[in-house]
Amino acid sequence: MKEKQEDTKEKPKKEEKKQKKIDEKDQKIQELTEYLQRLQAEFENYKKRVEKENNNFLRYANANLINELLPLLDSFELALKNKDNKEDFIKGVELIFAQLFSTLKKQGLRQIEAEGKQFDPYLHEVMMQEPSDKDGIILEELQKGYMLNDKVLRHSKVKIGKKIEKQEDKK
Repeated sequence: MKEKQEDTKEKPKKEEKKQKKIDEKDQKIQELTEYLQRLQAEFENYKKRVEKENNNFLRYANANLINELLPLLDSFELALKNKDNKEDFIKGVELIFAQLFSTLKKQGLRQIEAEGKQFDPYLHEVMMQEPSDKDGIILEELQKGYMLNDKVLRHSKVKIGKKIEKQEDKK
């Protein structure tokens, strides 16, 4: 009989231990679930913040360039006010061109050298060919090409020399 009493006493203890383990696991699951939900919320907020920052960057990315171009706008206005004096107007436009090119050069723009150089398909686009003793050499630049840092923005449009081999008359 003692054994039965001990068995009945041990059963509730085992049940309590099992229930306690289940409760601990449920609590751990609850903690992990809450942690995961916080992480997801933080990640969503991070994505929204990054998207907002990117949109602002794109909106104002050219602000420095525009700021550097404003003096050119002022110079154009001044030139247009003085358009009656042809010589001064032409001189003013030439100065504005130099000012514009200098501003763009500071931003990383540079001209692609072409005339007298060997044709390079990565930098030049052939528009015309002309018989010449200089095969593959650029004879004339039809339109200037430009690079921004190391990227070609516009290929130079060129006329190249094409060596023509003389054919002997067949008899």
